[in-house]
Order: sequence, then structure tokens, then C-alpha cells
Amino acid sequence: MPTDCINFRETNYFSNFICDYLDQKSDLHNLYNRFPLIENFKAQIEEKSKSFNNQGRQILVNVLKEQYKSSHISELTLEHIESLASQKTFTVTTGHQLNLFTGPLYFLYKIISTINLTKALKIKHPEYNFVPVYWMASEDHDFEEINYFNFKGKKIQWNSKQTGAVGHFNTDGLDAVFEIVSAEFGLGKNAEQLNYWFKNAYLNHNNLADATRYLANELFGEHGLVILDSDHKDLKRLFIPNIKKEVIEQTAFKHVSETNKKLEDLGLKVQVNPREINFFYIKDDLRERIVEVDGVYSVLDSDMSWTETELLKHLNDYPERFSPNVIMRPLYQEVILPNLCYIGGGGEMIYWLQLKSNFETQNVTFPMLLLRNSALVKTKKQAGKLEKLQISNHDLFLNRNSFINKKVRKISNIDVDFSDQIKYLEKQFKNLYQLAEQTDKSFIGAVKAQEVKQIKGLEHLEKRLLKAQKRNLADEISRCTELQEELFPGQSLQERNTNFSELYLEYGEELIPELLKSLEPLKGVFLILNLE
Repeated sequence: MPTDCINFRETNYFSNFICDYLDQKSDLHNLYNRFPLIENFKAQIEEKSKSFNNQGRQILVNVLKEQYKSSHISELTLEHIESLASQKTFTVTTGHQLNLFTGPLYFLYKIISTINLTKALKIKHPEYNFVPVYWMASEDHDFEEINYFNFKGKKIQWNSKQTGAVGHFNTDGLDAVFEIVSAEFGLGKNAEQLNYWFKNAYLNHNNLADATRYLANELFGEHGLVILDSDHKDLKRLFIPNIKKEVIEQTAFKHVSETNKKLEDLGLKVQVNPREINFFYIKDDLRERIVEVDGVYSVLDSDMSWTETELLKHLNDYPERFSPNVIMRPLYQEVILPNLCYIGGGGEMIYWLQLKSNFETQNVTFPMLLLRNSALVKTKKQAGKLEKLQISNHDLFLNRNSFINKKVRKISNIDVDFSDQIKYLEKQFKNLYQLAEQTDKSFIGAVKAQEVKQIKGLEHLEKRLLKAQKRNLADEISRCTELQEELFPGQSLQERNTNFSELYLEYGEELIPELLKSLEPLKGVFLILNLE
């Protein structure tokens, strides 16, 4: 698969915060433990080995085997699960919401980045085992963020009035969605496979967590991916000491707030803000915040309340009812997994970088943080059109107006770039300034006004000429913008909008193996891939 790349900053789709992190700016060094370079993993392994509670390994193995009980499990995935009982085994983890039919394309990139990093680590450190883990965000409650996927410009949506943790949602109503998607996918072998996956995932499983596990396992099981639903009583029990510390001492609020203030002083935008207590209470279709007022702990919009003693007893009896929010979920992950590195998108990286001080307070090793692979995938047909229209890969990342203007200037038989004329004019006025200095300084203001007027006049003429040329070249410009829109739907990154099914229809079972060959997690650039 031919590849090209572009620096993340040059794409103009990533924040200064994440680009500064990738550039390892000194202002951010205290926000992370180690930067994700292959040579830094040995020290991370040693630190995690010393701090991780290995007594929880067998509990983790037992929970995973229970969760896979009704699933087809590949030999490699089973081998990975069983290896987690060994103190020589470590994980690399990515997390994602339970988006309908995987949601945006970057779901694949997250998991492939995770799988490929474990392979690279095994080559570097053959004496250890490395397991790729997909952490399902089954306790999330933002249903509107996950109840749809985009397919060729259409929004395929599941409507439901259920509330609470989305992993508990039953799959009622998805039979109607299946009728829509099967019509959209059309005919052919690849369409049949997509229909098979959708039907078996959502019509043959009772809840969204089980459906998502099935689908992710179908896509990546043969590559050894281990899928974990952390919404489990035995896993939550391992986290009880940390829950107690957070609920009683409210540590995250203090330490993350201090970090956020430092980031704001640097002019950086924080992703999340902590609450005094960063846990929800979940039961049945309820998921509401736990709050404390004058020593009384209660659940919002309910009649449940406890004293501190009663709350701690309730926690010991029902740890599964305490659900970490975005501030505490990363800590939960690192307590129950022998994890070395978390792989996520730009927004995720930013909120992880806000959390190190709280990890230190809780005496939990902070993982290495790796930005997932990002890619633009072009079909052979699209690559041919781009070449014919003389559009470079870098041109594609321009905003629409800049893209059109650059194309007009490039294909026009009239020079519509007045920058040389403006430079010449500025040079002439420089001489006039010198003349005014030598004769009467009161004329400097008049010279400046005339310079501004004439430069604005040239700029106005340039804009009018560009507009006229756009009309003359409308057909070719239209072909260019249509192609850019195909690759950047809604002027957004393809990976944030397009569902994998669009590419699977064209490339079928070769899609994931080709992506596995091309996505290098430690390369640190935005990839542009030409699928043959």
C-alpha cells in the first residue's frame, strides 16, 4: 500500500496542546511519566512491575473468561488472556465508546495501533508478553454520541428512550435499523458480510455491551485482541481502596484543579474539569452523580443517601454500583490492568495529561500516552483523479477557500497572485518614507495612508480577478472540491466521519490486513494511504 505522510501540526486538524505534546515541549514534561518511544518501555515495565498488585491478575483472567463464555474465541486471544496471570505479561490498552457498528473509522485505527504496538514491544523485549486490550466504555451514558454511524453522507440512527449505562441497553429496535443498513449496503459478497456482522451483533445479543464485544471480536479476534468490559463486581472490588480515597478525601478535585490552573496559565485549553466526587451511582436504568453535602452522601435525582460509614459499607457490599467518571476511569484502568501504555485520540490524550498528579496521590503508576494512528485512505480511483487534477496530498488538508484559491492560481492562464506587485509597491513607498524623513516628517502619515490605500486596492483587484477566474474555471474547480469533499466529508477528517463499512464494501477482507501492514503506532505522523 503506497503511503505518504504529513506532520500532525501541518494538517490543521489537531490542537496546539496535542502538537506541543508530540513535539515534547518542555512546558508539558511534568504532565507525563515517559514519552512513548520504544527505548522508554523498559523503564515503564520495571516501574509497573514494582507497583502493580499481581493478586488481581487471576481475577482479571477469570472475569475475561466469563465474558468470553458465549463468544467464539481465537487461539491467540485465549493465549493472551491466560498469559495475564503471569507477572511477565503487560498490556497496551485503548478505549472506545460502544458506537453503533463501530462508529467513525478511527475505531479501527485505535485498535490496530494497539495491536501493532504489542507486536513491536514483543520484538524489542521477547522475554515479556504484551497483550492488546480494547476497554469498552460500557458505563458511559451519552447515548446521543453513540446511537448512529455515517454511511455515504447518510446518518444511520438507532432511536431509544432507555437511560443509564449504555452497556446495559437492550437491543430492541435495532431490527428496524438492520432493514435500513441492509438496503444501504446493497448486494455482493462484501455487503453480505457486513449484513451478517450487523445482524449477529445487534439482533442476536441482548445488550449493547455483548453486541459490541461480538463485533470487535469478529473484526480483530484472530489478531489476539482482548476485549474487556470493566463493569463487573469482581473488578470493581479491586478498586475499592481507590474509590474510598476519592470519595472521602476528594483527591482528584484538588490535584486535577491545580493542574488545570497551570495549563490555563500556559494558554492551553483543558478537556475536562473534576467534581468534588468523581463517581456515578449505577443501578438498573439509573446513572447519576454521587454528591456530598454537610457529611451526607446522596445520589442526585433519587431518594438514596448515606452517612460516611453507611456509604463505605454500601461500597463494600455493592462495588459494582460505583461508576467512575472521565476523571477516575483512567485510574480504574491502571489499577486492574498491568498496563504500560494507553492509546487514544487527541482529546483523550489531553484529559489524560491532566491526571498525573492524581495518579501520584493514589500511588498508581501513570502509563505512557500514545496518540493513535491517524490516516486518510484514498481508493485507487480517487488517487487517479487527484493525479489528473494535479492536487497534492498536502493541498487536500487546506480549508475549502484556501484550497480553491490555490487551485485557481495554479490552473489559471492569468497570473492572479499580486504578491510581487505588492512587494514592489512596498519598496517604492520605502523610498518615499526616506524622502519624507529628509524633508518634512509631517508627511510620513500621508505617505502611510497612501501606501495602505494602494495595497488595499491591489488586494481588492486580486480578489475580483480570482472571483472572475473561479467563474471561468467553475467546472474544474467543482471536480476538485467534490473530490476533497469525498475525502474530507463535511470538511472534517475522514476518520472522524466515515464508517469502516464504506471501505469494506470496496476492499472486503483485505481491508484490516492492509491497515495492519501500514499503521505504525510509533511513527508520529498523519498517514495518507492509497489502497490498491
